[in-house]
Amino acid sequence: MEPAQTPTEATSTTPLRAVALVCSLRPSPASSSSQLLAEQTMEALKEHGVTGKVIRVADHDVKPGVETDMGDGDAWPGIRETILASDILILSTPIWLGHPCSLAQRVLERLDAEIGETDDEGRMLTYGKVAGVCVVGNEDGAHNVSADLFQGLNDVGFSLAPNAVTYWVGEAMHGTDYQDLDKTPEKTAATTATLAANTAHLARRLKAAPYPAS
Repeated sequence: MEPAQTPTEATSTTPLRAVALVCSLRPSPASSSSQLLAEQTMEALKEHGVTGKVIRVADHDVKPGVETDMGDGDAWPGIRETILASDILILSTPIWLGHPCSLAQRVLERLDAEIGETDDEGRMLTYGKVAGVCVVGNEDGAHNVSADLFQGLNDVGFSLAPNAVTYWVGEAMHGTDYQDLDKTPEKTAATTATLAANTAHLARRLKAAPYPAS
């Protein structure tokens, strides 16, 4: 008889699903640094047995509001279904005026509805799901933006691993964009790898040991 697996061995290869919501203000097919960093993060997650998809929010008619479905052609219910079917949510945003962009804020506002959506044990449906953040911009502000998003994501039930943000910011008052760089900076690549490793690790642990009933 083979020896029983330890909890670590039993969960280390559990397949996971992720979705990255790109909050660039520009719809496809316009190029986007936020999209690029989100795609790089998804590639890093693949190394940890995570598959999924990238959704650019501007390509969809996500209505303003704080309900799960705002009606009248609202695209959020379909995106929400993808989030709830995933173990990991990556939220990618540019910095505008020192803050997350308006579409990132809209995503948080729509996720606010999850506070009132619970399972049979009183837990939000987002409990057990792990979030990560990608930030790009041409001036400082990545820490402020990630702090804003971390707080909002935690409020609506997502868990955050250590170092759950990857970012790049250019020199102030300059016009170079992340997607204009000849290659990914080593520090950003390393931070993306850490985000992927820690986020996948936490998602597997929560899948094996769910939070207690509320």
